[in-house]
Amino acid sequence: MVKLTEKQYAELYKRLTPRSRAWPNALRAFVCGGALCALGELICRAWAFTGEDAGAWTSISMIALGALATALGVYDSFARFAGAGALVPITGFANAAASPALEFKTEGMITGLAAKLFTIAGPVVVYGTLAGTLYGAALWAAGF
Repeated sequence: MVKLTEKQYAELYKRLTPRSRAWPNALRAFVCGGALCALGELICRAWAFTGEDAGAWTSISMIALGALATALGVYDSFARFAGAGALVPITGFANAAASPALEFKTEGMITGLAAKLFTIAGPVVVYGTLAGTLYGAALWAAGF
């Protein structure tokens, strides 16, 4: 066994340790996530959505685009490049819901598609529904 001095060990560590990619990854995530958000804003303004309908139609459009990109295999490549920027909530949720469902062919419609569709997105749907119900009940009780 070779004995290294503290200085030799520090030099060896510095030479063999890969450089951190944190800053380039963070910048890429910021730009790509911002581009997804800008796309949502562009959709909202291009179709001239106004008022309460704007948020709903923009969300529906972004979910549809996220699911379509997942089905076409484009979202996975984008996610590898964008990193955390691909997790912008609305498109990331669409990807999380659509990805497991794509593997239904070998297992059938019930045990494949129906079961896998909610593998990841199930808790979000369940707790979102529960929160919406509780919120609605609280508004009803308050007389709104």
